[in-house]
Amino acid sequence: MTFFSIIIPTYNSEETLGLSLASIAGQRFRDVEVLIMDGASTDGTVAVAAAFKDSLPKLTVYSEEDEGIYDAMNKGIAKAEGAWLYFMGSDDRLHSPEILQKLYETLSQTTAHVVYGNVEIAGNTGWAKDGTLYDGPFDLPKLLNRNICHQAMLYRSAFIKDEIGLFNTRYTVVSDWDLNLRCRARSPFQYADLTIAYFAAGGVSTDGNDEAFAKDRIDNILRYFNIGVFNKLVNTPLFECYHDIKKKQRAEAPLRYYFSKMLQK
Repeated sequence: MTFFSIIIPTYNSEETLGLSLASIAGQRFRDVEVLIMDGASTDGTVAVAAAFKDSLPKLTVYSEEDEGIYDAMNKGIAKAEGAWLYFMGSDDRLHSPEILQKLYETLSQTTAHVVYGNVEIAGNTGWAKDGTLYDGPFDLPKLLNRNICHQAMLYRSAFIKDEIGLFNTRYTVVSDWDLNLRCRARSPFQYADLTIAYFAAGGVSTDGNDEAFAKDRIDNILRYFNIGVFNKLVNTPLFECYHDIKKKQRAEAPLRYYFSKMLQK
């Protein structure tokens, strides 16, 4: 079995894809398959990818219409043969030629199903400046408030395919956050103090505005973690949806809500 499956969704990515693939081709660790999941690009994306077949012998290009980034990633999961899955943007780059070797050493010894590190931001986003490292260890309360970049994450393939399932394509911007919440509800994550990739600002996930995810967020968290609205994970001002949690408490359990307010006085 191949060790890493790197899945890259593309659409009209000819200007950036070469740098991404060059960062993989330059890795010291070579047991890697690369799956280009192209959404029927009309530029030279497929030709750029094909030019790397000599330096990346396990590179395969699939080009057909899809329903967006997460649909393309789901198709990649179905085709992946590697023990570990890694999702990379077509404008992202691995951080150093040694990073896959370092990850291999970590992943070969772990019992965790999900391992994550850091990314270095390339460009300015609304939530981080160019050169910022994002974002260190995540405990569960932190993950409930913000996501780990998928460029910083490795998923055991069997865990995703057999237990978690695919990205929810209803969430067009941050379905990876939803996937991470589902994964974390099933199994603890392991943090590796490594900077895995350069995360290119300006992509679809940069602003994080996903109305469908926002609408479902609280209900999903309660369901995934099998908790109620009075659980301390969400019943705290540290949870950014705390105001909505209080509204939900008042609607679903008004007596308990008012009793808890009296105790706080």
